[in-house]
Amino acid sequence: MNKYELAVVVSAKIEDDERAATMERVKTIITKHGGTITNIDEWGKKRLAYEVRKMREAFYYFIQFEGASTVPAEIESRVRIVENVVRYLCVKQDEK
Repeated sequence: MNKYELAVVVSAKIEDDERAATMERVKTIITKHGGTITNIDEWGKKRLAYEVRKMREAFYYFIQFEGASTVPAEIESRVRIVENVVRYLCVKQDEK
């Protein structure tokens, strides 16, 4: 099992319950495709480096998970179409 981190940037224009539902959907995508979530780090509302979809702020989440080498590609293809996700990035963590 490899260790990965998924960074998810969620729109700040939505309500708290809708944002929570979006994160639940992302977590479900990870577990459904064979990933095991080990940690979720919520950074809260932060200013974006540049304007995206006419937004200057968004909510940042970092999800650490373990999975096979095919899991990140599956997750990215599913997270790409989640409506309130502004940006995402999945990277493999270094072995320590």
